[in-house]
Amino acid sequence: MQVVFLPGILTVVLCFVIWPLLQTAAALICLILPDRLYSPDSFFFRTHRFEKEGHIYKTVFHVNSWKHLLPDGGSLLNKRGFAKKRLQSFSNENLQRFLIESARGELTHWLAIVPFWLFGFFAPPEVIWYMLAYALIVNLPCIIAQRYNRPRVRRLQNKK
Repeated sequence: MQVVFLPGILTVVLCFVIWPLLQTAAALICLILPDRLYSPDSFFFRTHRFEKEGHIYKTVFHVNSWKHLLPDGGSLLNKRGFAKKRLQSFSNENLQRFLIESARGELTHWLAIVPFWLFGFFAPPEVIWYMLAYALIVNLPCIIAQRYNRPRVRRLQNKK
């Protein structure tokens, strides 16, 4: 429900300013949360039966053909970040760190989708649907990549 009525151009500018702030806030919140909340074995992060150990993302979404195009937000944060684009080491410690950071990345992207409805306070009602579409288009590929990679890394861990 639109509460604040702004001129059209100001509404558009506000949308372009607020989205990066919301996405950064989601990343910072997830960075602050302790690692123990990102257990790859927890219900939210574990691989579920319908995912077929991540194969669904390969067959339905063809994740292998586009995941290399995704940005790696973890590499932007020098000391606290963890680059997930490529495995730096195959040590058990590094693989476990990857699993935790993959879960952190997934939660970050889920949280970045949630606030799309906030735009309804200052934008016309139909804009909310555009904001939802934007949030899904920007975040779902990253979520899919994380959910695809975790079972693969888990298999590597089990082979060691």
